[in-house]
Amino acid sequence: MAWTYLLAAACLEVVMGLGLKLNAGWTRPVPSAVAVAAGLGSIFLLAHALRALPLGIAYAVWTGVGTVGLTVLGMVWFGEGAPPARLFFLALAVAGIAGLRFTESAG
Repeated sequence: MAWTYLLAAACLEVVMGLGLKLNAGWTRPVPSAVAVAAGLGSIFLLAHALRALPLGIAYAVWTGVGTVGLTVLGMVWFGEGAPPARLFFLALAVAGIAGLRFTESAG
């Protein structure tokens, strides 16, 4: 269940980042409220995941999934570009996240 909490927390981290992108410097109330609510929900779920998961692995996966999610969202939705170097390093991040997940289960 801890990994489910962690994945949900990371997804909320992506929602928070999107809300921050769309809130125009806190001048748009709905995206601002979504960002705050998603951020609080993300931290709440991360705290629950940390009851069972090692701190370093959980935090790295949480931030990593958020980073990958927002990078892909930026490329797809906001046209931020997908040069080969960005895709390569994004793949490395995904490999690192997967590696941390599997090393946690083995340990």
